[in-house]
Amino acid sequence: MTARDQATVADGELTALLDIAGRILDEAAPRFVEGIGAPSAVTKGRNDFATELDLELERTVSAALRERTGIEVHGEEFGGPQLTSGAAWVLDPIDGTFNYSAGHPLSGMLLALVRDGEPVLGLTWLPLLNRRYAAAAGGPLLVDGAALPPLEQAALGESMIGFGAFNVDSTGRIPGQFRFDLLGPLSRLSSRVRMHGSTGIDLAFTAHGVLGGAIVFGHHPWDNAAGVALVRAAGGVVTDIAGEPWSISSGSVLAAAPGVHAELLAMICTVAEDA
Repeated sequence: MTARDQATVADGELTALLDIAGRILDEAAPRFVEGIGAPSAVTKGRNDFATELDLELERTVSAALRERTGIEVHGEEFGGPQLTSGAAWVLDPIDGTFNYSAGHPLSGMLLALVRDGEPVLGLTWLPLLNRRYAAAAGGPLLVDGAALPPLEQAALGESMIGFGAFNVDSTGRIPGQFRFDLLGPLSRLSSRVRMHGSTGIDLAFTAHGVLGGAIVFGHHPWDNAAGVALVRAAGGVVTDIAGEPWSISSGSVLAAAPGVHAELLAMICTVAEDA
């Protein structure tokens, strides 16, 4: 398919595009598995790096997406078109890079199709766990190709919650101290807190119902867009951590099953008021 106007992706095309994207990630998965343990190759900032596999996979997957769909790609490593209007693929070739480089299996490939700032397709491929999550807007959530029923109402006290990584001394948009201050109340109110080191896994597991919810402090669209699409398709609730509707420019993600989201948001608001 040749390059086309980015604004022309219609709802009727989503199923076909999801299938094409899934096949492209399947083709890349053996190389992902083969490269686990790859060392840092590109330093991107304090405690952030990319491996040679990040760069290779982004080139390979991006080229296949452009060739087969005619839609441009915005990748973590090489950038791409703006994401607030029109349509573009958003790709993270290796999510959980620290895990991956250390040989830890909790890492994966994240891909979303974003249209006018909203993800309408989400794919989270976890080759080291032999698990594939995919969904189009409106659902259902597909796990290894099988459709799951929508998430049911749940309670925070019976749910495990994924929690974003932090350094207590860090400053910035969401300081490390505020993140740390959330842990005490969350540990008292939830069944268990889990820190997986992969935003993609936290959001995919939330969509699947393995986790009752996830608190994501990062703002990068390549980390968040695919998982947001999955949780929405599964019937979950997605906002930022202040409770505002999530969009591609949001600075955080709060995703959870119905019921759990409201409890998590109330807890976060209480901590914010006391800060």
